[in-house]
This record gives sequence, C-alpha cells and structure tokens, in this order.
Amino acid sequence: MAEKFIPLSVPNLKGNELRYVTAAVETEWVSTGGPYVGEFEEKVADYVHAAGAVSCQNGTAGLHISLILAGVTKEDAVIVPTLTFIAAVNPVKYIDACPIFIDCDDSLCLDPDKLETYCREECGFDGQKLIDFQTGRHVKAIIVVHVFGNMADMVRIKRIAERYHIVLIEDATEALGTYYTDGPMEGKYAGTIGDFGVFSFNGNKIITTGGGGMIVSNHKNELAHAKHLTTQAKSDELYYTHDEVGYNYRMTNLQAALGLAQLEQLEDFIQIKHYNYFLYKELLADIRDLCLLNVRSDIRSNRWFFALYLKDEFVLNRDEFIKFLAEYKIQSRPIWGLVHEQKPYVDAYTYQIKKAKDFWKHVVNIPCSTNLKEEDVRRVVKVMKYKL
Repeated sequence: MAEKFIPLSVPNLKGNELRYVTAAVETEWVSTGGPYVGEFEEKVADYVHAAGAVSCQNGTAGLHISLILAGVTKEDAVIVPTLTFIAAVNPVKYIDACPIFIDCDDSLCLDPDKLETYCREECGFDGQKLIDFQTGRHVKAIIVVHVFGNMADMVRIKRIAERYHIVLIEDATEALGTYYTDGPMEGKYAGTIGDFGVFSFNGNKIITTGGGGMIVSNHKNELAHAKHLTTQAKSDELYYTHDEVGYNYRMTNLQAALGLAQLEQLEDFIQIKHYNYFLYKELLADIRDLCLLNVRSDIRSNRWFFALYLKDEFVLNRDEFIKFLAEYKIQSRPIWGLVHEQKPYVDAYTYQIKKAKDFWKHVVNIPCSTNLKEEDVRRVVKVMKYKL
C-alpha cells in the first residue's frame, strides 16, 4: 500500500492568504490594530446573518467573555455537555461557577429530553430563577456545543431556556456554516440562535486564522461590552483608564488577514466536505459493523469532522482500530475523553450520563481535511477493508 501520510485535519491555505498577510506586513499593521480585524468581524457577521461580531484570541476566550456578559458568577451554575472538548467547559471554572453535566443524544449534542427533565425534576423555578436542588445554585446559563458540525436541537433547547430564564450560549466552534434548512428556524445559522454564539478558527477548524475566535450576537449593547472587555476594558485609550477587569483577548491583524482569505473559500470547503463524506459513506456501505454517523435531517451541516461508529461486533475495538490505521500512515483519533471524568471535574454534578459513554467507547474520527483527494478517501477505506 502507498506510504503517503494522510492527516486527520489540516489547514487548506490555497486562496488569498499570502497576499493579504503580505499586505498586513508591508503596511506594518500586524498586531491588534489594522483594518483587517474590523473587516473580518463584519464579514463573519454578514455570513451568519448576525447583528455583529467581536473577534478574540480563540473560542475559549469567546466563551469566557460570553459567560461574563451572561452575568454568571461564582454563585451560579451552568449546564454543559460532557461529550465535548474540555475547552467548552473550562471557562465555567474560570469564573468559579458550578458546571452541571448533561448527556448527549444521537446527534452527539446536548440531549433536550434530559435537559427538560433535569430542569423540571431536579430544580425549582420561582418564575424568575431556576434553582438546582442539590447545589442550591441559580442555573443561569447553558452552553450548547454543536459537535462536529452537527446542530443540537435548538428549537427545543431555546424553548426550555426561555421558559426558565436561562441565558443560552452556543459553542459553534465546530459549526461555522451549519444552518437550519427546515422548520421554525429555517435559515438560522449555528451560533445565531442563542443569546451569544462563539466560533473558533484554530488550525484544524473548517477555516483558520492560526488561532482566533469570534463572538456573535444580536444584542448590540452586549457586543460593544464584549469588545470593551477583550481590549483590557479601556475607557480612555489615550490615558489608559480602565473601568473594570478586562482581558487581552483581541485578534491580530495578521490573523484577520488569514481569516478573510479563508472565509472567501468557506462554501467551497463545505462542498468538499460533503463530497468526501458521501464518498466515504458509499465505499463503507458494505461493511456491516461500521457506520458513518449522519447529521440532523433539517440542517445543512458543514460536516467538519467525520465520525465513524465501530459496533461491538467489529473485528477491532476503538484503540486497536486507531493503531491499525496508524500502521498505514493514516491518522485518526478517538472522541474526547468525557469532561466529567477529567481530573478537574471528578466531583462535579452529573445528570443521567449514558449515551455519551457509548460514543466515547465506539467513535473514531477519520481523515476529513478539505485537502483530502478522492484517491485519499479510497485508500483509507481500502486499508479498513484490508483488515476484514
């Protein structure tokens, strides 16, 4: 078999990236000042049809700022998923609030059934505040993660959040370009349905700025506050007057230059993702004990990651399968370790975690870069079938 290394997910920098970055260097606008930052914010907001956007250093910073804007304090609780990258939950700890972990459903995203049951049976609601019986804390926010470019059931989750006066924060770091195609939220993009949405432009995301993130919202006053907080809360830039604790979270002009070039190619990237996903699906159709997980039927997903589910009957378990692919220079990875089982969260409150444990045991992510060629996909599948 061929010896070419096939990575899991790497950047695709074949557009105007070099031209825009060179312009930033030549004009010497390389730090947090410069025209590309504002232009990138404006174009991301336009793309997802949000009222505005504020750039930041990464998605984690965006979630941290969103929790501050939501008014979350150390006295409060925040509902979070356990099936996610730990960076979606750590900002709750930055504020010293209490995370409450809830299970996922078949979409890999937060389970609205268990969310509703938790709010109804494990909490009391006085018409203004939802109070968790076990901790006595005010449940002030929910962080919903749109896993691998799929969409959580935002129709139901938003309804629950509104009923109990909970601020809804969307971690859309993996879902830029995903939107509803049907139902009451038709046309709504991931990240624009809750009170705040956060995107990530890390190196493995569908578009990248090397690092970087973005907060979007339809609350313009909150966006202005977000910009204030991410720039060290300067109330007077000339005399360095600061009116609250701020953060050095702003994106650089160099990063934004990359982002603009990447955004120009986003729809093409999504089409490549769709083509490769369905090619995998077709080629794997005759393997009974493997299946490529699908997305909700009422959305256009960006299909950021391809999640392969290995049934118990498959000839290899998850770890054996990853090792086997690596022997043929094909990179893959398991799904994240469940956050509530990580050392910083072992004493956290969990609620009916079951399905997430099954996905952790059985899911493997396979190569999905937008650089991936048809022959690469065919080789990956050929290697898989070689073991059967």
